[in-house]
Amino acid sequence: MAVSIKPLADRVIVAPAAAEEKTKSGIIIPDTAKEKPQRGEVVAVGEGKVADNGSLVKPQVSVGDQVLYGKYAGTEITVDGQDYLIMKESDIFAIL
Repeated sequence: MAVSIKPLADRVIVAPAAAEEKTKSGIIIPDTAKEKPQRGEVVAVGEGKVADNGSLVKPQVSVGDQVLYGKYAGTEITVDGQDYLIMKESDIFAIL
């Protein structure tokens, strides 16, 4: 899944996972009650952050990683009809 935009510095573009359609017990969740997903797949990564001493700190995530991030992290964008989140790498909590 290639994206036509390249994030700068320590920014990461994430394709959020689809919201749950029904509970584990089989109850269908209506659109108004669905929660925003907190996991997704990294589709693009910036070059990294410049440290105070001038050296480049490489990102810890890479394209294809499944990640967990904060519920309200990032900015929603749409590219070629696909929804993405662009966020700082520090908004990512864990790699799955």
